[in-house]
Amino acid sequence: MSMSHATALEQDTVPSVRSIPQEDRLTAATQASSPGVPFRLKAQDGYTLSATLFPHEGAEVGAVVLVVGATGAKQRYYSRFAAFLARRGFPTVTFDYRGIGGSRPDSFEGFGAHMEDWGSQDLAGAIATMRERFPGRRLLMVGHSVGGQLLGLAENAREVSALLSVAAGSGYYKLFPQRLRMALNWRVFTPVLIRAFGKLPGWAGTAEDLPAGVAEQWARWCLSPNYLLSEGGESRREAFASLYLPLRAYSFADDPIASKAAVEHLLSFYADALVEHRRVTPQQVGQPIGHFGFFRESFRDTLWEDAVEWLAIQALTPRPANPR
Repeated sequence: MSMSHATALEQDTVPSVRSIPQEDRLTAATQASSPGVPFRLKAQDGYTLSATLFPHEGAEVGAVVLVVGATGAKQRYYSRFAAFLARRGFPTVTFDYRGIGGSRPDSFEGFGAHMEDWGSQDLAGAIATMRERFPGRRLLMVGHSVGGQLLGLAENAREVSALLSVAAGSGYYKLFPQRLRMALNWRVFTPVLIRAFGKLPGWAGTAEDLPAGVAEQWARWCLSPNYLLSEGGESRREAFASLYLPLRAYSFADDPIASKAAVEHLLSFYADALVEHRRVTPQQVGQPIGHFGFFRESFRDTLWEDAVEWLAIQALTPRPANPR
C-alpha cells in the first residue's frame, strides 16, 4: 500500500462571527431544539444500543448524517447540533456506545465490552442501520474525539461517503504536552482504579463510567506509538489506509487533549483520504473552544455554519474516483 495518496491542506482560517447584533445571536442560540425520536438499533453482534433520530425539516439535501461521540459523552450532548443539521435538511442520528448512557447495562459485572467494540460492532451497526433506513442517500459522518478515530474498525466503513472529524487525534501519550502525567495516568492510576471499582469511574475524568475492558484497551492503545493500530495487525492498518473519502478535520489551538501533533498522527492513519485540516484558534471565533466546545450552540454562526456548508458540498458532490 502506497502511503502517498493522502492530500493534506491545513487552513488556519474559519469564518469570523457574523456581523449580526449580539442579541439576535443570543435569540438564535437559545431557541428550542427540534425533538429527536428515540429508537433502538442493533450493533453488529446484536447488542442493543440507544439511538435518536432527528428528522429533517424543509427540503432534503440527499444525504444523512451519523454523529459519533467522544469517550464518555452521552448522545444527548450532541442533540442541539443534530437538531441544527436536521433543520438544514439532513436527517441525523446520534447513539450511545455500549456501556454509555442509554446503552449501559444494569451492571458492569461480567460486561465484556472493549473500546474496539465501539468501532467494529457499535459504529458498524449504526452504519448498517443508516443504510437500511435511508437507502440510496449518501451517508456522512461527524466524529468527535474517539468518534473520529474508529471508522477504520467498522467492516462497512466504505458506506460512509465523507468524514468530518472534530478534535480527533491519536491518544499516544507522548503526543500530549504533559506526557509524564499521561504516562502515570495510563500505567498507574487507570489500572489501580479499575481494580478498585471494576470500572473506570467517571469522576476520574471521563464524565461517564467506562467498562473495565474499554478503559484497559484504551490504556494499552495510549501507551503505544501506533495507538489503535497497535492491535489488529496489518489488516487494521490497511483498513484505515485504504479509506478513500473526503475528510475535514477540525482541531483547536486551546484543546488540551487533541494537540496538533496528535491530530496529524491520526490523520496519517487515513493515508488515502482527501484530508483538509482546519486548525482554529479562539481568537478566530471570539471565544474558547477546547476539546468539547465545538458542540456548544454559541458556535452556531461560526463553526456550525462552516461545518454544514462542507457537509452540504459532500451531499451534492460525487466521491472522486480513486486514482489507484
